[in-house]
Amino acid sequence: MGAFVITKKDEDHYKFVYTSRKGKIVFSSATYELKMDIEDDIALIKENAETAFCMKFKTSRGQFFYRLIINDKVYATSRKFSTALRLEKGIAEVKLYVPKAETLDFSGADIFADQE
Repeated sequence: MGAFVITKKDEDHYKFVYTSRKGKIVFSSATYELKMDIEDDIALIKENAETAFCMKFKTSRGQFFYRLIINDKVYATSRKFSTALRLEKGIAEVKLYVPKAETLDFSGADIFADQE
């Protein structure tokens, strides 16, 4: 099972990534100004993951990726996949595991702060 990881970016913006159980980033969001908006969108993605539309794309370098779309809004963009088959497997895993994913909030923690 994977996890949504919320982090705080420069200029007080928030972002989330969905990581696989092995810690690999599966998809990531755009930036958000408010933390409550990101939490609401994660809840919406979890509730609708099984029926979400994944629009597939191919880069000029031959890699594949998708955008996770719910109610005509793009919520996340996937990592790049080397083959169309891996893309399909990645989408299937999202539909299976995202509804059960936990949310980890690292937006308030400075995990790289120097230890005293």
